[in-house]
Amino acid sequence: MSTLQTDFDRIALVSPDGSLHNNHYHNFLLRQLRSNCQAALEIGCGKGEFSRRLAATSVRVLALDLSPEMIRIARAQAHPPNIEFEIADVMLFDLPSEGFDCVASIATLHHLPLREIFLQMKAALKLGGILLILDLFEPSGVIDTLSNPLAVLVSVTLRLIHHGHLRPSREALDAWAVHERHDIYPTMNQIRKLCAEILPGARIKKHLLWRYSVVWQKD
Repeated sequence: MSTLQTDFDRIALVSPDGSLHNNHYHNFLLRQLRSNCQAALEIGCGKGEFSRRLAATSVRVLALDLSPEMIRIARAQAHPPNIEFEIADVMLFDLPSEGFDCVASIATLHHLPLREIFLQMKAALKLGGILLILDLFEPSGVIDTLSNPLAVLVSVTLRLIHHGHLRPSREALDAWAVHERHDIYPTMNQIRKLCAEILPGARIKKHLLWRYSVVWQKD
């Protein structure tokens, strides 16, 4: 975890654009929410892009991240008063049992032991609460191989539209390259098997930009 913290402290300083790949799916995730969300939790909030959007539909948002630099930047940016940003390792954080109407995590779970964090998120949800996951998977098979060129094209187009350039800075590329040496992604089969065991009835969807989503309601 100390290596991850170091990686993301560096990324926070040299990558001001955030993650376009993740931000592209924010609207999809928000459409899954109910209108009466009292308390929401985001695990791995980064600079708080999704937390700020959650705050528009939630009474209170607790946003956790391991990186002090990410949290410093999140706090420094304008945000509604109903967000609490905290530096925390979620695996050691004492989450209240059935304390949240929504638990969300974006591009964070592949850094954590999946079984343990799935169980922890499930326990933190109130009855009727919604679990929202967006994360990365390991491409495999012919369909994923054929989809890669299209995904690259969409990725480049998004960067051009939103930031006016085709590539991140050299500093950002180098920081992400160092971090990606530590990344291990689950396959879609692993995700489906784990959801069938822990989150029965979850809606699992593979997305173009090397992401998958899981939406589950705790009944």
